[in-house]
Amino acid sequence: MDRESIARNQIMERYLGGRLPVKAVTDFERFCREHPELLDELGFPDRVNAALRLLEASGKPEPWQEAPKPIWQRPAAILGLAAVAAVLAIALSLVAVSSAGKTHKILELQRQVTDRTLDAATSTRVVRLLPNRTGASNSPAIVIGGGEAQLIDFRIDETRSPYKEFRITIDRVDQGRVMVIDNLSKDSNGHLRLAVNSSAFGPGNYLLTIEGLTMRLEPQPDSWVTIGVVQR
Repeated sequence: MDRESIARNQIMERYLGGRLPVKAVTDFERFCREHPELLDELGFPDRVNAALRLLEASGKPEPWQEAPKPIWQRPAAILGLAAVAAVLAIALSLVAVSSAGKTHKILELQRQVTDRTLDAATSTRVVRLLPNRTGASNSPAIVIGGGEAQLIDFRIDETRSPYKEFRITIDRVDQGRVMVIDNLSKDSNGHLRLAVNSSAFGPGNYLLTIEGLTMRLEPQPDSWVTIGVVQR
């Protein structure tokens, strides 16, 4: 193999195209090793540079580069996913514990309300309430209890509300739900009437969440009022 035969038989082109027999490949590589200047004469560096530019333009990696691994196979990503999974597991455990604790409190409060022995009401007290339409408050608008048991006749002013039917949810502030009263209607004065024995609830503050019921009986937030109960 010599320069003339290489040029005449297009050895360089066939080598680059992978079309040379194995023996010719060996002979050509040995000749280039012995005569490295041949590569410059054949314009091999220019061809290599042009091929690299084409790879770069197409976004393909160079042949000697390791193919990029999918993100889920990279060590940093695996460690990150493991850390996120651990944090989520801990968070879910805390939520489960908190939810179980709240459920226990709610059931205990409901049991206390159910089992509480009511004192006989010796009098009736009318309490008129103007609920807050902007949001709930922990400060009681009225305080009941502190003496002999009374029948408290709550009259909640809903004259400004467009709803006619209501649902009232009673929660003990910072403790849990006590009861839900459905399908209450306004009277002719636009008031919701709710009568309770003052000995029915333990001491504390109670939030009344008042929701209006649509034609489809879907509850919509309407107003809030907080009452306080003191120990006799």
